[in-house]
Amino acid sequence: MAILECKNLYKSYGSTPALAGVSFAVEEGGVVGLLGPNGSGKSTLIKLAMGMLQPTQGEVLVDGKRPCPATKAITAYLPDKDFLSGWMRVGQAISYSADFFADFNRERADGMLSRLGIGKRQRIKSLSKGTREKLGLILTMARDAKLFILDEPIAGVDPAARDFILDFIMGNRPQGSTVFLCTHLIADIEPILTHAIFLNCGKIALDEEVASVRKRTGKTLDELFREEFKW
Repeated sequence: MAILECKNLYKSYGSTPALAGVSFAVEEGGVVGLLGPNGSGKSTLIKLAMGMLQPTQGEVLVDGKRPCPATKAITAYLPDKDFLSGWMRVGQAISYSADFFADFNRERADGMLSRLGIGKRQRIKSLSKGTREKLGLILTMARDAKLFILDEPIAGVDPAARDFILDFIMGNRPQGSTVFLCTHLIADIEPILTHAIFLNCGKIALDEEVASVRKRTGKTLDELFREEFKW
């Protein structure tokens, strides 16, 4: 069974279409890139998968079910916006997540905090933007989830930090889990991807294993992406 599947998915905002007939299936265990330029419908698709929006037509399934409490219980979601409460201390954020998510691995979270040098007594509002982003990533990756949905996790950081974040994601994901990563920074994430989905103007332009793409075209994903989305 696919861990994430879209079937003829449409989403419109008034008369403006954001997704137009999107269909694909993501098998368990891989690292899948949802790739496309800004405005291509990536974040809309993720919000549909998380049950934050309702489709205009078609359906999106997580582990065979439409978005519901059961699917959210197995999905760890990192939004593209800062979601942390500034008044909390780091330790309180950890405790809050542990209380809220039954699969939250406090030992893993503590280990990641120690590795990154983030103290539990620190107020979140006193943290730098980069440290807040790292804390958000810790709270997401500390879960023993089946599916990790990460919306633009490297968009706001410098190139050196991008490598660190990607290594961090790969090093802390539970065995057998699936990572569904949304971004327009293809060259940075290409080394970790097993499968790529190109989204263009709300439609699927590519849905293929990364190794197959390279063999078929003789090009990297980044080269193919630049051709597909050139101005």
